[in-house]
Amino acid sequence: MKKLLTGFALSALAVAAHAGAMESLENFIRTAKTGRADFTQVITAPSKDGQAARTKTSSGTFEFQRPNRFRFEYRKPFEQSIVADGQTLWLHDKDLNQVSQRKQASVLGSTPAALIASSPDLEALKREFEFQALPDRDGLQWVQATPKQKEGQLTSMKVGFRGDQLAALDIQDSFGQRSVLTFANLQVNGAVNTAAFTFTPPKGADVVQAP
Repeated sequence: MKKLLTGFALSALAVAAHAGAMESLENFIRTAKTGRADFTQVITAPSKDGQAARTKTSSGTFEFQRPNRFRFEYRKPFEQSIVADGQTLWLHDKDLNQVSQRKQASVLGSTPAALIASSPDLEALKREFEFQALPDRDGLQWVQATPKQKEGQLTSMKVGFRGDQLAALDIQDSFGQRSVLTFANLQVNGAVNTAAFTFTPPKGADVVQAP
């Protein structure tokens, strides 16, 4: 009887933890109007022809302002900016002085940015993603978001929270590539410089209109 009660208690705790992860996600989407954090990104490419999987690490800063404005500023190992101004998604490779631009609405629907920086309309996100709470891992609570649109490059994404704080994104794409972003020094709903979400191609840059 004691073992049965212990098993029941553990099951109840697991259910509560899963519910907590979903609650953290919903709370973040509804209440986080602006945010800024440092990030580290580790991309792991699938192994090929018997070779070991290759990894690439980069780091920088991330800012967002709902709805639909964000900026990733990569500092290491190469400088690169990704800016969404609400209409256009800009990518600037500083070493090559090359800029690509795409219509934001056509590329962000089922992406990590949709969860982080879209409008705080949870029902709209549920039309884009299937959500499922996962067991705790690495000291974080996790929710899996699977795009309902199967044609995109993103196949699944896990969102990790430490309490109500966004802590990590674990992203898998259709090419078998895994990208893990971890966030530090997250500041939510503080003052932001709106100029961070505007972009003007530098003088002399090669500007490409991406499909």
